[in-house]
Amino acid sequence: MTATTPDRQQSYGAQPVESEQGLLLTVLMMVLLGVVGVFLVS
Repeated sequence: MTATTPDRQQSYGAQPVESEQGLLLTVLMMVLLGVVGVFLVS
């Protein structure tokens, strides 16, 4: 029982962090591309 709880905590803790970081990176990339596109067009 004691060995399974840390594994579950690590798995639950790692997955949301990775997904959140991925979403943040994608959003930042989209914003940067949009800003660069606006500057290139203008």
